[in-house]
Amino acid sequence: MRTSLIAIAATLAAALPVSHALAQSTLIEDNVPAAPEGSYQVETLAEGLAGGYAIAFLPTAEPYNGDMLVALKDGTIRVIRDDEMLDAPVTGTPDVLTVDQAGMFDIVLHPDFDETGLVYMTYTHGTEGENATRLARARYVPTEEGGSLEDFEPIFTASPLKQGGYHYGGRVAFIGDGTLLLSIGEGYRYMDRAQDLDNHFGKIVRLNDDGSVPDDNPFVDTDDALPEIWSYGHRNPQGLIYIEETDTVLAHEHGPKGGDEVNVIEPGKNYGWPAITYGIDYSGASITPFTEMNGMEQPEIHFVPSIAPSGFTYYDGDKFPDWQGDLFIGALAH
Repeated sequence: MRTSLIAIAATLAAALPVSHALAQSTLIEDNVPAAPEGSYQVETLAEGLAGGYAIAFLPTAEPYNGDMLVALKDGTIRVIRDDEMLDAPVTGTPDVLTVDQAGMFDIVLHPDFDETGLVYMTYTHGTEGENATRLARARYVPTEEGGSLEDFEPIFTASPLKQGGYHYGGRVAFIGDGTLLLSIGEGYRYMDRAQDLDNHFGKIVRLNDDGSVPDDNPFVDTDDALPEIWSYGHRNPQGLIYIEETDTVLAHEHGPKGGDEVNVIEPGKNYGWPAITYGIDYSGASITPFTEMNGMEQPEIHFVPSIAPSGFTYYDGDKFPDWQGDLFIGALAH
């Protein structure tokens, strides 16, 4: 079944070969590896989902038996078991603000899920007037009807709270040392604050698995900087993956009109938004005259026009050898 889901992603996505050097250029059609003809089938497992944002694949051993948890924008988590979606949603989920782009964003298993049973989820916490990206964890307990979240615990909330319902980020990736990274958008109207270190707007933060701050984060000893910050100068990063073989973190983020980016994320680095960008405002006005500046990282790849990147996956399976080591990005546009 995992093969089928990967195939579905492949039919929607642009594939970027990790094995080739990433270039600072727009993606062109000739660079996209072709799908092996006749080598996959698309199989529908569930329909009518209210805006699916993430899937967590549970272990194949009992009591999880290869179930899939599907996080939906409206805050619901559904279970797919034996190729069918169960009638009952997972119980014990948090209250989620769902105005505009606000909602539930990600669901990720703890690296030691077999021992801990912990799942991590991100969502919009608060009201339309005061809200933020929140990270919580809970122990997942499968049931015959669906499943439940027990011992639910919020462990991080972005600061400060903001108005409006746009640009939350909300992706989670555990990295090799057992800590986790969380992407946070700049809240749209707060874009200038992505360059400041006294807030979480437009940042990727690094946390221990209990939400505490690792003592080797890059800005722990920097005056007036929030210690969780790992990188900054982001717009709305909604793709985040860790490649264990190379100890590499990759993120993609939405640009404005043009200028979607794929970046290699390194601690302490400034990724430029909104001081530099390859995009323009939706009105056609210039956001900045600069596409590069000293002390700011260039994207590995940028997209003009925008593709509106969504899912982000590194393929290291053995079902499709031609895709070995490739990246897949879902696109909401074109």
